[in-house]
Order: sequence, then structure tokens, then C-alpha cells
Amino acid sequence: MSTLRFPEGFLWGAATSAHQIEGGHDADGKGPSTWDVFETEAGRIRNGDTAQVACDHYHRYAEDVGLMRKLGLRAYRFSIAWPRVQPYGCGPVNEAGLDFYDRLVDALLDAGITPFVTLYHWDLPQPLQAEIGGWESREIVSLFADYAELCAERLGDRVTHWITHNEPGATMEAYLEGTMPPGIVDEKKAYQVAHNVLLSHGLATQALRAIGGERFQIGIAPDIWPVYPATDDPADIEAAELLWEKRWAWFLEPLGLKRYPAKAWEALGDSRPKVLDGDLELIGQPLDFLGVNHYSRVVVGRDGEVERLPDRPYTDFGWEVVPEAFYDALARVHANYKLGPFYITENGAAYNDVLDADGRVRDPKRQAYFAQYLATLHRAITDGVPVKGYFAWSLLDNFEWAYGYSVRFGLIHVDYETQARTIKESARWYAQVIADNGFESE
Repeated sequence: MSTLRFPEGFLWGAATSAHQIEGGHDADGKGPSTWDVFETEAGRIRNGDTAQVACDHYHRYAEDVGLMRKLGLRAYRFSIAWPRVQPYGCGPVNEAGLDFYDRLVDALLDAGITPFVTLYHWDLPQPLQAEIGGWESREIVSLFADYAELCAERLGDRVTHWITHNEPGATMEAYLEGTMPPGIVDEKKAYQVAHNVLLSHGLATQALRAIGGERFQIGIAPDIWPVYPATDDPADIEAAELLWEKRWAWFLEPLGLKRYPAKAWEALGDSRPKVLDGDLELIGQPLDFLGVNHYSRVVVGRDGEVERLPDRPYTDFGWEVVPEAFYDALARVHANYKLGPFYITENGAAYNDVLDADGRVRDPKRQAYFAQYLATLHRAITDGVPVKGYFAWSLLDNFEWAYGYSVRFGLIHVDYETQARTIKESARWYAQVIADNGFESE
């Protein structure tokens, strides 16, 4: 056993997103999001689940903040639901929606917890999709910046840490796989969507900076899964590198180097986005930090197909447990893209936990996952990767998009019928890590 201590001031937290936990889908003037509509379409969500109630955090936020305090969280990353504060995505502001986030921020600060606000975690106001095509339209770029500005004007006296987009790659991937709104598959639209999202990040960053100046810490949170070739065959290596560029470097390179990856740009051909003069300068606004969402890795063969390796550990979500990929992801981004320092804005594991007869949730696999990944994170920090904090995903079991309620990521178990919360054993372990700023590792 060895004692792993994290740097002084390391920020320990947990993360959620609005659509996955809030419920109150039409409460107090909230407008519909594209997900609200998508969930009503037959066959879109496993078991026909919806997020109309979810964890009812909209009404139970005070209880949830109390649980955060009990765990000793130093920070909490949450997202604002765009259609809750601006039902049409532009124009009139729903004051009741902003009032909710006012109350949440105040409750967090009263509990000694630093709020990290994510402006966009995929819940696009449905009117923007219906009227202008959502992220397919360049018009949305300025609308998103206006939305960022109104949030900062209301909360910026207390909130200093802002994340423009959660996993912009997933917003693009919606158009590559069709499993997220708007539920269509079109590669050309996918890459134009990616470009427009990046533009909106740049313009929103400028808007936030104009309000908060150096007091604001501004970043973006892409998901980063390193890609490995299935064999040492050059064709496999080439396929792995191309996938990395088309899905992950496609966002990292413009953000850090103000250009798109050359191999991916060439390979896309007619699917390349329309890029105007000045776009890449706008995208490459100086950042205060990069959020990193990381869970696993991808292994591909020469045909570009993702492979599932035999005799490897997997979570109940089907994601490989491979902590060394965490190190590789951080080391590569730090070395190649001039981005950082970093916050780990999501990391966690889905296991299908149950309440035992004695009312406890014993989840040793999740605890082992956290221990392995935190040990790997400690090694990366020791080797010079500048990581300032870690947010476990997720605070609560929640609505997991197309998978509905069939998988559980939470530190806290939620009974979706009664809304009863139960702190899991992995959360108790994590609370001790926070208290000690480290842990004993094998």
C-alpha cells in the first residue's frame, strides 16, 4: 500500500446535468427541449422512459445540496437548462427559471461548495430546432452567446467558473448515429454542427469575458477517449489515428491550435464544414482551463470498426475499465494541443446497483473503478500534467439519455418511484478521499 496525496487546494466535486436530474419539464414556464420531444417518439428511449420527473431535483435541490455537504464536496458542476431560462432560445427570459438557479447557487455557497456552471448540456430549446434547424444553422451562434450573457449577468456576481459546452463531440455525434435529437444521420450536417458549436463557444467566451473579466474562469468540457489500433499493422494504426482526428482532435485542435486536423479534413471531402475567415480565431479564444470528460478508450481495426476485446473488465454500460487510457488521454492533450490546466469534469462507472435488505447500497466495483482511475490521475499529476480538480460522474443516479433509467452512474442511489436518496458505499469512500485529499492505494 502507498499513500497518494493530491496537491494542496485540489478541488474535489461531483457533476450532473439539468435534463438528467431536474424533472419539472414544464414547470414555472419552462419551454420544451429537443430531448423533451425526442423522448415522446416511439422507440427512441429504452423502456419508453422520459425525464419529465427524473430525480425531481427542481423541487428537491435543497435536499441534494445537503447530501453534497454531507459528502464534503468542495465543488459541484451542474448545467443550466436553456429552455428553462429562455423558452424560445431567444427573446423573453423566464424569470422563474433563473430564480431556480439563483436559489441553487445560493444554497451551494451557503454549504461552502463552489458552483461550476455548464451552459449547454444538450437540452436545446425545441423552437430553435423547429425554426432554424438548431445547431445546423450559423444563426444559433449569436443566440447562444446572448444566452450565455444573460446567465452571467444574473449569476456572475457569485459564479466564477463557467463551462460553455459539455461534450461538443456528442452534439456532432447526434448527426452521425441518430440516437440523440434530432434523430437524423447526415455526415455533412454533423461536421457543420460541430463547427457551429465551436463558434458559439468562442463567441460565448467573449461575452462571458466582457462581463467577468479575469474574475471569471472559462472553459469547455470535451469528452476524450484515446483511440488504439487493434494490432501493430500500419493499416490499423492509420485507422486509429484517423478516427482520433475525426472525433476527438476535431475539437481539440481548433481550440488549442486554431486549425482543423489535416488528415481528417482531407478524408471528409464534401462533408467538410463551411469555415469563414476569422472563424478559427474566434474558436481559439484563450481559455482558463479545459474540462476533460473521460470514461474509457476505443480500439479499432483497419476498417475503422470499433472492437470489443475479450477477457477485459467492462462496466454494466459496456465500457472497458482501462485506467491507463486515462493517463494516455491527459498526457497526449497536454503535450499536443496547448490546452490546460485541466479539470476532470466527468469520470465514473455505471453498475446496476440495488438496495440491500439493510438499506445499504454496496457497490465495490464502482469504488474499485474510482480507486484505479484516481491512482492513474495522481500519476499523471506527478508526471507534470496540470490537473486542478476532479468531478465524479454522477452525483445522482439519473436519466441516461437513450438508455433511460436502465443504468446507474450515481454516487447516490435514487429510487425513481419514491425519490428516496441513499448514499452508496462508493460515495462514503469518496467522501473520505476528499477529507484526506488522498487515499491508500495498492
